[in-house]
Amino acid sequence: MVERSSLIEKQSARLSQYFRPYRKDLFGTILCGLITVGCNLTLPVFTRWMIDGLEAGTLTNQLLIRYLVYFVAVGAVSVFFSRYLRKLPMKLSHKVEYTLRNDVFRHLTRMDQAFFRSERTGDLMTRLSSDINIIRDSIGQGCLQGSRTILVIIMASFVMVLADVQLALIVIGLFTPMVLIFFLILRIMRRYQQELQEHVSEVSNYSQETFSGIRCIKGFALEKRRNEAFEGLNTDLIGKNMRVAATRHFLFSFMSFGFGLGTILIMVVGGRKVIAGELTLGTLTQFSAYLLYMQWPLLAISWVLSMLQRGKVSWLRIKEILDREPKIQENSELPMSGNRPEASIHFQGLELEIGGRTFLRNINLDVPAGQTLGITGPTGSGKTLLTSLVARLADPTAGSIEIGGTDIQDLPLTQLRGMIGYAAQEPILFSRTLEHNIGFGLDDIDGSVISWAADIAHLHHDVETFPEKYETMLGERGVTLSGGQRQRTSISRAIARKPDILILDDVLSAVDTQTEAAIMSKLQPVMKNRTTLFVSHRISTLRYADTIIVIEDGQITQRGTHDELIKLPGYYSELNTLQQLEQKLEAE
Repeated sequence: MVERSSLIEKQSARLSQYFRPYRKDLFGTILCGLITVGCNLTLPVFTRWMIDGLEAGTLTNQLLIRYLVYFVAVGAVSVFFSRYLRKLPMKLSHKVEYTLRNDVFRHLTRMDQAFFRSERTGDLMTRLSSDINIIRDSIGQGCLQGSRTILVIIMASFVMVLADVQLALIVIGLFTPMVLIFFLILRIMRRYQQELQEHVSEVSNYSQETFSGIRCIKGFALEKRRNEAFEGLNTDLIGKNMRVAATRHFLFSFMSFGFGLGTILIMVVGGRKVIAGELTLGTLTQFSAYLLYMQWPLLAISWVLSMLQRGKVSWLRIKEILDREPKIQENSELPMSGNRPEASIHFQGLELEIGGRTFLRNINLDVPAGQTLGITGPTGSGKTLLTSLVARLADPTAGSIEIGGTDIQDLPLTQLRGMIGYAAQEPILFSRTLEHNIGFGLDDIDGSVISWAADIAHLHHDVETFPEKYETMLGERGVTLSGGQRQRTSISRAIARKPDILILDDVLSAVDTQTEAAIMSKLQPVMKNRTTLFVSHRISTLRYADTIIVIEDGQITQRGTHDELIKLPGYYSELNTLQQLEQKLEAE
């Protein structure tokens, strides 16, 4: 398949660009349509010859057999090419679907946290599935029925004019204003379809939130309330679907009425001309056959145009995503260096503002390569934000971060993030095996590395008790594991790739003190070989750090070693006193 993402990144997304690699399929569809329609319009000519020959008494057996041979031969050609008239646009639509879905998924993986904070997961899933399916159907059926309808109308109108101008003008004069009325109604249908697709996203998002938060819902016994709310959403969805369907059916009925009226006029006017001797019976039969042949394409106009409108609405929803650009931009001209920079980190004049609110201010800090920086402070003080800036999950409003003397914005994102192992407080685990989750950051999963990383995180012993051991399948977000096991899996995943910079964001909050001590005893040698940012609220963990900083209200208020900080008045010493008191109470 042809890569299209480079086009998406450089210009506003256009659906036409997805057709360019498949020009042969488009040309083939038009060619097959011309041949098929041409053959079908030729068949009534043979019928006219036979009827006129019978009426005039000039139709011999030899001539009749010749006409029948012509009829069968042309009919066989029509059947052969009509098969490809159906196959080519369907094949084209699936090719476009494949490329478009890959592009949307690839584009979404480029987007940063700010984008996903502003978008709902259910809505994105609807666009990636339902909307793209609608675009596929509108392309396949639109190319098939649309091209055939246009060819039939144009070619049949031309042939009918040649057969009888007066009758042809009746048909053209009748259906031209009907098509104009179609387009007026389609403007209304487009608005209805837009509302329908947005409501589908609402239902999808509501379902996704319900199933993701099912523990909370059951914990508060809110199943009935959620069910009633979903019933309301579902009722509205049915209503919007019915409104779209009613509009489409009105168009169909409107065209059926027009076709019936046209047939009556043709029979009345044409019959009089036959009686008057101005028109042969064969010509009237030929004309009636053309009108009958035009019936489905004309009746299908409402269905085709409705489908195209649905496709247009869905494309605009997809285009809205493709036209969005991540705030974390990477200079595409940055060369990928073969040598990693030294893993020292330097924060200079760092400030971060989000939505008019300042979260970090005046952060000046040096973390030498191979040292461990402990970070603590009250909840919401900016600790996690500080570590996320190192991995460029966000960019600072002011100031800079340097790694090995190089501004991280001058490093390719792949190279920068390839140096980092990140373990979050609330880890995201995938519905795959435990081995897959631990080795997620590795190019090739090595069983010995997986076991080593799990042992460092004090997880290996737990795994040995699982029936499937490392092949144990995890539920969504690791629901089959305990909170502590999920955090230890996250630690294992971070250290398995043996990064230069290790970021551990409060990853021991869900484990008991004994497990914490066991993890830290094995984690210390690993931390000494790399630069580590260790966020924690536990003094028992922070005491292993070479340097500790306290962040309060987005600013560094204290820094020093454990021994230095417990002697100084402030947050750290108060935290130390409080936790020592808690330990004494637990011991008693």
